[in-house]
Amino acid sequence: MTREDKLIRRMEQGDSKAVEELIEMFYAEILRYCRFHVPDRSLAEDAAQETFLKVIRFHDRYTGSRGKFKPFLYQIAANTCIDMARRTRTLDVSLEQLTKEFACTERGYEDARSDLALRQITAGLPDEKRELILLRYGQDLTMREIAQITNLPLRTVQSRLRAALKKLKEAYREQ
Repeated sequence: MTREDKLIRRMEQGDSKAVEELIEMFYAEILRYCRFHVPDRSLAEDAAQETFLKVIRFHDRYTGSRGKFKPFLYQIAANTCIDMARRTRTLDVSLEQLTKEFACTERGYEDARSDLALRQITAGLPDEKRELILLRYGQDLTMREIAQITNLPLRTVQSRLRAALKKLKEAYREQ
C-alpha cells in the first residue's frame, strides 16, 4: 500500500492530519501544473485549492484504483483548470507582467521564468500535444504516469510526444 493510499484510508476515518499531509505532499506540484494552464497566479492558486477540495470530496472514486493516486490527482487538476479557463477566458501572461508579478529576489523566480518559457514554446502546439509536453517536461512525470493521467496507451503517449517534439524542433528551425 502506497503512502497516498494510507493517507486516503486515514482521511476516510476522519483524520484531518492525513488531509493536511496529502495536500502538503502534492500542493507545490499541482500549483505548478495549474500555472501552466491558468496564466494568472491567483487563478492558478484557486485551481490548485479547488483540486484538493475535489480530491477530498470525491476520494471515494479513488478507492477502486488504489496505487494510482497521482493520475487521479492530475485528472482532477486538469479538469479544474479547464473549468477555470472557461470561466475566465484571460489572455496568456507576458514576460513583462510576470516580472511585475514576481520580484527578482523572490524564491522560485527562475522556476517561474522557465515555466513561462515552456508555456510560450508550446503555445503553437495542439492542446493534446501541449499537454503531453507539459506533463513530461514541466511536471517531470514518467511516460507511464502520463498514460494513466490521459487514459492513453503508453505507445500512443510515446509517439505523440515524439511528434510534438518534432513539431517544436521544426518551429524552432523556422525562426
